[in-house]
Amino acid sequence: MNTNSEIQQEELLTKKAESIRNMFGSIAMVYDFLNALLSLNFDKSWRKFAAKVSGVKPDTKVLDVCTGTGDLAISYSKLLNGNGLVVGSDYCHDMLRHGLPKIRKRHLENKIKLIEADTLQLPFRNNAFEVSTVAFGIRNVADLDAGIKEMGRVVGPNGRVVILEFSQPTNFLFKRIYFFYFTRILPMIGRLISKSKIDAYSYLPQSVLAFPDKLSMKKKMEACGLEDVRFFTRTLGIVTVHIGKKP
Repeated sequence: MNTNSEIQQEELLTKKAESIRNMFGSIAMVYDFLNALLSLNFDKSWRKFAAKVSGVKPDTKVLDVCTGTGDLAISYSKLLNGNGLVVGSDYCHDMLRHGLPKIRKRHLENKIKLIEADTLQLPFRNNAFEVSTVAFGIRNVADLDAGIKEMGRVVGPNGRVVILEFSQPTNFLFKRIYFFYFTRILPMIGRLISKSKIDAYSYLPQSVLAFPDKLSMKKKMEACGLEDVRFFTRTLGIVTVHIGKKP
């Protein structure tokens, strides 16, 4: 008989929407702290790089799906002037609730707007943005292909879809060290600090290992209608930034 923990993990890995939302809600209070701690503070530079290579102009309209507490949206906002805008959407109300004070503290209310929305059913017209982007969130949607297509739908012709996601290092020695940390140490630290009844930090490595590698992801983005798909690996392949253009 499966334990409650095993059932929870199965529901998370099959991307059961309510389970994913509850999981992120349970860690919202410590999400930013643990992101910095468990990534050894590299997460900030990853988001900054993703925004930089997106090709945004000062007046670009950006949609950041699965925005969480808004960190990627904040990175993009630093590249915009008063005519630019970032809309951050997320399915988890608690994550947005913790993101709003960060935006107010930085006086970015005119550059960043947060809304509660499902990435698979975005409440925007076709071609509404010039860039749609996501950091560490597309892996959690129930239908990856549908999520990518929806991100493509809301950008105009020549618009970009930018996906920052965990990947798997290729260097043999570093891969072994990293996987030991990622699958053993990281979940233990995450459990101790988050005190969440839902084991979010065991789900994290399992979901990353089940996610397409960078070449497979490139093909998937192309199959979803994007062209000129390219990718950039960072920090010895721990993360990859994928960029595709809408025809």
